[in-house]
Amino acid sequence: MSHLPVPAPEAALVAADVARALAEDIGSGDVTAALLPDRPDSAYLLCKQDAVIAGRPWFDATHRALDPEVRIEWRVAEGDRVAAGTVLALLQGRNRSLVSAERTSLNFLQTLSGTATTTAQYVAAVAGTGARILDTRKTLPGLRVAQKYAVRCGGGDNHRLGLFDTVMLKENHIRAAGSLTAAVLAARAQWPALPLVVEVEDLDQLREALAVGCTRILIDDFDAATRREAVRIAAGRIPLEVSGSVGLDGLRAIAEDGVDCISIGGLTKHVQAIDLSLKLGPPPG
Repeated sequence: MSHLPVPAPEAALVAADVARALAEDIGSGDVTAALLPDRPDSAYLLCKQDAVIAGRPWFDATHRALDPEVRIEWRVAEGDRVAAGTVLALLQGRNRSLVSAERTSLNFLQTLSGTATTTAQYVAAVAGTGARILDTRKTLPGLRVAQKYAVRCGGGDNHRLGLFDTVMLKENHIRAAGSLTAAVLAARAQWPALPLVVEVEDLDQLREALAVGCTRILIDDFDAATRREAVRIAAGRIPLEVSGSVGLDGLRAIAEDGVDCISIGGLTKHVQAIDLSLKLGPPPG
């Protein structure tokens, strides 16, 4: 499987992620790699389970940080679905740098491919319904942009990146403001250009949010009957988002109720890394 290309992440951001990870792993030097004769060598990258691939920019940047002359020949694109046993890439470089970069490069690729693979499962589950799968802010510290990139590689869409790019009024904000309407009016007055998402707890608050206006309405933990009534009341005027303990079981039923978006924290917080291996020498066969 392959879909439309996902725009590459900013090179400076990738480089910063890689520098931090290499400093953590190599420290003052790779004492085991130092035992090797530093000579040209080859390696191949093997995927040992079915997966959707994401994270090539971080993999490449890790190896190039240690050997700017390394050559990496990818056999798959970002977002491709591959079968177990697929050779993903061939590398040519110095053997010391290949083994020193191995773990860090695989850590990025296995984690981001895991996020993309999980996202693709959720996207497939709602195919044909019109509902979009969104991520959340429940990401690994320091890897938010990387994981949200991986979500896009898996066919999902991004919710807000952080607390700075979208106003999201939830229960505590509304309570502190005095009412939903007061909170929305304050948000519109101070941040008129930002998207505004409002969480509602019942159908009365839904009607209030529809009346005052916002970018999207979050119906959190509504049961099926109340959710369907919310869709009927909204009637497409403002997009509805479902969140709150949503898993693959029952996901399609939620989508078929007519909601516009379903946000899934588990895309990024429940990381199931993909089994990858980097081996020196030519690939078998």
